Amino acid sequence: MRTAIREVRGLGAAKEGTHHWWNQRLTAGSNLLLMLWFVIVIARMPAYDYATATATFASGWRAIPLLLLVVSVFYHLRLGLQVVIEDYQHGQSRVVALVLLNFYTVAGLAIALFSIAKIALGA
Repeated sequence: MRTAIREVRGLGAAKEGTHHWWNQRLTAGSNLLLMLWFVIVIARMPAYDYATATATFASGWRAIPLLLLVVSVFYHLRLGLQVVIEDYQHGQSRVVALVLLNFYTVAGLAIALFSIAKIALGA
């Protein structure tokens, strides 16, 4: 009985590809629907100044979908860039790039969520 060399070296399938692929497709679909909603809301605004924009998104009915859009976009961004980094980076730079990607995603998401919450709560 012989063992395949790829299994010994740990180069076989990671068994995570389907889950990653499915999450990327789900976020792409939600991005499409939520971005369509966002474009319609922006197009229906009477003016495009700061006061009108903050008044438009101060409503909970508009702030919640905007929060969902931001979360979906940042998660989709992370999934897509993770694939690019895993495919084209090798060695120690791959680990550094993945860590930086995670920090960037969490920081950007936190700033966006804080900004939307501040507008929605009127602070």
